[in-house]
Amino acid sequence: APAPAQPTSPSGSKSDVFPVSTCPQVNVKSYIQETKAYMSRACEDMGDGLTLSSNYVDSKVIQRDTIRTGRNNNKSLDKELNVMGDMDRRKCTIFEQNHGGRSKSCHLLVGKAGMGKTTCIKKLCRDWSMDCLPQFDFVFLLDGRFLTITEPKYSLETLLLHLSSFAPSCSNSDEILSQIVTSPKRVLIICDGFEDLREFELLLQPLEKDVATSLQKERKCNTFTIRQLYSAILQRLVLPGCSLLLSSRPRGSASQLLRKVDNFLEITGFSPSDVEMYVTKLVPDPEVQKSTMKCLQNCDYLNLLCWNPGICQLVCTVLERQTDLDEVPRTLTEICFQVLQENGLMSELSYLAWETVKMNTSIITSEFSVSGQTRAAGLKTGLLNSLTRVRRKSLSNPENNEGKTDDGSQTTDDKDMEMEDVENLGHEILQLLLFRSYSSAFVKTLSFQSGSKGRRRQQREEFELTQRFAVGLLFQNQDDLLWLQPTNNLNSTMVMKQNALIKHLKHLQFGHLRPSQILDLYYFVYEGSFTHCRSSKLAKHILKNFPERLTFNGVPLCPADIHVIKNFMQHGGDEERRFSLDLQNCGIQVSGLKSLVGLDAIRTYRTCIVDVIFMWEELEQQKEESLLRDAVSKFNIDPFKATQVSHIEHLMKLVGIHTNKRLSECQMNSIFAEGVPAVKHLYKLELELLPGLHNLQHLDLENNKIGDDGAQHLAKALVSLSSLETLNLSQNTIGDTGAQSLSATLTNLPRLDRLSLHSNVICDQGANSLAAVLRHMSALTELDIRYNRLTDIGAHSLGSSLKECHHMKSLRMWSQCIPYGVFERLQQQDPRIMDTF
Repeated sequence: APAPAQPTSPSGSKSDVFPVSTCPQVNVKSYIQETKAYMSRACEDMGDGLTLSSNYVDSKVIQRDTIRTGRNNNKSLDKELNVMGDMDRRKCTIFEQNHGGRSKSCHLLVGKAGMGKTTCIKKLCRDWSMDCLPQFDFVFLLDGRFLTITEPKYSLETLLLHLSSFAPSCSNSDEILSQIVTSPKRVLIICDGFEDLREFELLLQPLEKDVATSLQKERKCNTFTIRQLYSAILQRLVLPGCSLLLSSRPRGSASQLLRKVDNFLEITGFSPSDVEMYVTKLVPDPEVQKSTMKCLQNCDYLNLLCWNPGICQLVCTVLERQTDLDEVPRTLTEICFQVLQENGLMSELSYLAWETVKMNTSIITSEFSVSGQTRAAGLKTGLLNSLTRVRRKSLSNPENNEGKTDDGSQTTDDKDMEMEDVENLGHEILQLLLFRSYSSAFVKTLSFQSGSKGRRRQQREEFELTQRFAVGLLFQNQDDLLWLQPTNNLNSTMVMKQNALIKHLKHLQFGHLRPSQILDLYYFVYEGSFTHCRSSKLAKHILKNFPERLTFNGVPLCPADIHVIKNFMQHGGDEERRFSLDLQNCGIQVSGLKSLVGLDAIRTYRTCIVDVIFMWEELEQQKEESLLRDAVSKFNIDPFKATQVSHIEHLMKLVGIHTNKRLSECQMNSIFAEGVPAVKHLYKLELELLPGLHNLQHLDLENNKIGDDGAQHLAKALVSLSSLETLNLSQNTIGDTGAQSLSATLTNLPRLDRLSLHSNVICDQGANSLAAVLRHMSALTELDIRYNRLTDIGAHSLGSSLKECHHMKSLRMWSQCIPYGVFERLQQQDPRIMDTF
């Protein structure tokens, strides 16, 4: 994508850029105080006339956990973010105290578009300016969109002291840079403006050796690209002791990043009380506040959409102008359409959004020709914001030699600065929706990929949102869409697209759709259901042909998603269809779960056990007997797969309710008189805990009959158990294939002291595999392979290997298949060979 015209404050930042100040006296303390004063003013503005002091609603940040996957030998340390249940989420602060634990220096903050990551970071920066983060002397905010600048003409000094956002520039920075380099633990570097985790992953790719060496030695040499400097910071080649706060959307693969980050955080949406507070802060007129809240209370979907702060602002913008409750919008398409509806102007604004999204910026530079009418309307409606930015001439113009020292390095002073008035597309979500509605994109990017064969490139989050919006536009009143395609054939074009979309959706193989595709399909139907009768017929067709097992496993579901699923399930009740709903690893809120379990279309459901128990307790306290009965009778956990220790803890709590036949100690309930049906009908229990138990020392799986298949799966999990000392796999019907798989893994257990394989079905081939690795297991002192099926061949192989294992204390390998004379001679040659304990 084309690079931004100049390195400035973050593209899309809605804050005005204040006049650049300088520090003529090289004094670190005075520079820090000046930076705090400057940052306090710069971070106050939230855009659209909103300020942190007057309009900020505290962002909820929760702690996220990771689990070790250990999928294969080469990825034994791989991690992935753990999807947490509603009750497992713990609110925290970004830099909370460790209480004696290991200090955390790399923090990752994730959140979807519109959730307020940038606003949260502005609040953090302002807190620092008000001395609320005394552990840091310096805070630097780096913009991920600068990565598109490829010229090798920057240094660590220019990056931190001249290109960092919300910080004043300093003309003579030697003493300040020296303080930063000598005390990196007092430095916080924040990286914002990154689209997904993959961008950080790319920055962790090793740099060329000469570049890495030069970066560590040269602080002021302007010969590096922004990407190289960012990589050096993330890889700890420069400022190795500094704290990092990385902000991104929760998209993309990031195995390297997750291994380096030691504090995982997620910014969550508004609660109902947050929405009410936000409306109070956003809408100054008390009467309009009341009417807005009344609209939200009367329209569940609008209320649930307000979970996302960015969309909440759009909803409030629309509801402020509403005088008739009957005309309140009922879909995301209607909300956004009302915000965007300025006939004759939307086409130009959509074009601007299309071009700026392609350039990965929201700044409308001088290269775009914007009419005065569009500029005035955009500023009036909040689609455009006016801001003043700083151009650094010496850094942007390689032919300008002013501001260079004798050695060719660049400095920055007032002569290098110029102020420029520009506009930017002020609302991120609106920019994305305008981008999608641009006529060329509107037709070309509508797609819905079906099937699960092959690998499909993961869509960016904004495309998922805006594709739903675009489908909704297909079913809008065509007279309102002339700005999309102001031609005489708009009607025939829209009808053609409607027919093509409906025909395509009807012929999908519903049983092959991924969970995320199912959710998109529900949204497509929902967005058109209020304006087009054929959409309702389509919903009935889909429900009629959907398989009974409906899974959203692994797809994070927000409150608005649950409303759309509920709406679809209600159609299912009308059609007398019944579904088994899988909501595992969705992070569904208890309130949303409660709205689903009572539906006639739901035969069974499954989700996080602890959330279900909490919901039961709430229903019991509220005396909702009918809903509680449905919630208990429909709950299902078979088959149950435990991949974390907490899963076992939750299951034990559920079994306790089943055994005691009551939900609480002090209250009996007839609903539980026969126990918990989910426990009674649990027939299969699988344990996949090992990748997460990297400190495990003793593992006893005796008499579980895991067989060769189980041994092969176990071998893959064992590679992550580097602390394991005792492994008992006796009486498990393990044969040669299983023994071979285990042998390939045992050398990765550096502390394994005792291994028991007695009473299996291992023959000579398996014994030879064990003998081949025995000499490499330096910590092993006891091996028990008695009562297997090895003959004299396998016995000789193990005996020969034992001669090279001076650390071994005992090898027990008696078998009725080994001739007695052979076994006796082996014992005589090496007394460590035994037949019994």
